[in-house]
Amino acid sequence: MLLQSIPIKVNLTHLKESCTSCSLHELCLPFGMRLDDVELLDKITANRKCRRGERLYHSGEPFQSLYVIKSGFFKVFDLDEEGKEKIVGFYMPGEILGMEAINKNRFHYNAVAMEDAAVCETPFGALEKLSHTIPALSHQFHKLMSREIMQEHEHILLLGTMRAPQRVAAFLLNLSRRFAARGYSPTHFYLRMTREEIGNYLGLTLETISRLFAKFHEDGLISVHSRDIEIRDLAGLQKLLEHPA
Repeated sequence: MLLQSIPIKVNLTHLKESCTSCSLHELCLPFGMRLDDVELLDKITANRKCRRGERLYHSGEPFQSLYVIKSGFFKVFDLDEEGKEKIVGFYMPGEILGMEAINKNRFHYNAVAMEDAAVCETPFGALEKLSHTIPALSHQFHKLMSREIMQEHEHILLLGTMRAPQRVAAFLLNLSRRFAARGYSPTHFYLRMTREEIGNYLGLTLETISRLFAKFHEDGLISVHSRDIEIRDLAGLQKLLEHPA
């Protein structure tokens, strides 16, 4: 497992101590929040578990809450007219699901757990009211919204301008940075998604993903054993991204 779920019921004093050293603290407990502010946030937040394959929310469903992932991975996708998935993102612990629904008060995508997972469910209306009285919470929320917009722009750029090897290199480097930010190895990790799902996300075929993984392996950039990935040459991947052959 990537991250162990933290207990659903904990003493609030210990929560503050653990969050300040946790890779998720910037989401769950913004810097500068007082203990009584944390208590207010705790009162409006509920814990929810999802089994592998369970949908957290559906496209078209009325928007009521945002979800911060505590453990597990989720894929977010749209469905075309034929009912086929178009994956728009993979989300890991510390990231927020449901941001796209704020504008129209309905979820635009579907979110499905890729493994057993846990989330913090926070009603958006209550969060808005609370953020008006807690500047640190308001500031952190706007930072997260900005990060979400940047990630969306990066994905559009990736699909619109990059060749297949660059897309795969960018995907692996992105995962590396996100794992590192959570205190885990930036060079050795387990893929929760299949090669077909990676291809769907990157706009490439399953065959192309498999071929490029094999080529990267042969070139000494990565070591691949099923879904176990070891990046052996971070600089080489970055060079491929910046200076495609």
